[in-house]
Amino acid sequence: MKHVNIADVSTSRGLLLIAGPCVIEDEAMTLDIAGTLRDIARRVDVQFVFKASYDKANRTSLESYRGPGLERGLEILGRVKKEIGVPVLTDVHCKHHCQAVAEVCDCLQIPAYLCRQTDLLTSAGSTGKAVNIKKGQFMDPRAMRYALEKVLSTGNENILLTERGTFFGYNNLVVDMRSLVIMREFGFPVLFDATHSVQQPSVGRVSGGERGMVPHLMRAAVGCGVDGIYMETHPDPDRALSDSSNSLRLDTVEELLSRIKELHQARERIFGS
Repeated sequence: MKHVNIADVSTSRGLLLIAGPCVIEDEAMTLDIAGTLRDIARRVDVQFVFKASYDKANRTSLESYRGPGLERGLEILGRVKKEIGVPVLTDVHCKHHCQAVAEVCDCLQIPAYLCRQTDLLTSAGSTGKAVNIKKGQFMDPRAMRYALEKVLSTGNENILLTERGTFFGYNNLVVDMRSLVIMREFGFPVLFDATHSVQQPSVGRVSGGERGMVPHLMRAAVGCGVDGIYMETHPDPDRALSDSSNSLRLDTVEELLSRIKELHQARERIFGS
């Protein structure tokens, strides 16, 4: 298994946590969430990368909040990196944003809906920064090999793949745990996006979700053998401006993460890495 580095974080040093709010709502809240998650990760002893989006370009409705935009969003993410002292990930929807994002962030994320977009994948890879590719909700996990190869074509091998559920009819996602095993056979780290996997896409003008299912799916994924967990969290999810129905309450993260860390360690003792 190839080890991937995101700034000073490495998948070679145990379970990786990528976490944060879905979208940047304001500077103070973003810094507070990042600091809280950093402290939790230190206490639980997991590798941590902060995530938040400067622009959610694929919201269901034109009226939905998208974020502060590229310039202001990168200013805030830069403050997180400098003041909180953690690596930062954000998603890119446009190839023309990749270089600017790479000047601030440590990992560029390819959204699930865009995981087949060749120019976006190669532009992200060409920055030399780590790239996290989310598996499309419409994708056979075996087909993610080709998304991986597009980034590899740039000479960049710092790549992660993330499972986030598969469309099961309209407005519903299911997780086929086989996909975690299949994608890991490519030789690159695989993450499980526990909160997007319980999303109910485009229920009316916004997406719904089943937040209560997150711990169950997270335990199952760790039992299958993933390299990291991806989750969205917010101090008051019901009032979050994006992904309110599936984000975890920030004050529940530490207990859940502690149990997940124990399960991860137990799995490694029994089955190996």
